[in-house]
Parts: sequence; structure tokens; C-alpha cells
Amino acid sequence: MTRNKAERNKAEVDKRSRAPKGHFVVYVGSEMRRFVIPTSFLKNPMFQQLLDKAAEEYGFNTHNNRLLLPCDESTFQSLTQYLAKHCS
Repeated sequence: MTRNKAERNKAEVDKRSRAPKGHFVVYVGSEMRRFVIPTSFLKNPMFQQLLDKAAEEYGFNTHNNRLLLPCDESTFQSLTQYLAKHCS
């Protein structure tokens, strides 16, 4: 593979791994499913509790630069649906 092609492939991967402006990425559940969520959720006390729980459970280790949240996917999806409806 040529250097330019390798650089393009890396740029494409980087683009996919980055969240859009105003959003951030979290990983949830035993399968570490990736979710892109709005930064506005950070102001919500329920979401803050989840972040506190993550800090207690995982500490501040980077886990390959991933923010891991300690809950199952269905619970997280319910929370984000609620926040999207009631806290925007």
C-alpha cells in the first residue's frame, strides 16, 4: 500500500471514530457498543450520576481512550430517549 493511500485510510478511520461537533462517544454494555450522544446530556443530574458510577467502577483509566459506562444497553437507551424528550 502506498503512503498516500495509507494516510487516506487512516483519515477515514479517524473521521468515523470522531463524534460530530457538540457530541461525544461513550461505550456501553458487555459488548462495548458505541453511542454518540449530545454534550447537553452532561448537564443532566441522571447522566452525571452515571458518570460518577463509571468513575467509581473503572476509575479514570482511559481504556484505550474510551469512556465506558457501567450499565446495559437497554437501560442506557431508555435513559438517552428520556433525556432527548425531556431535557433538550
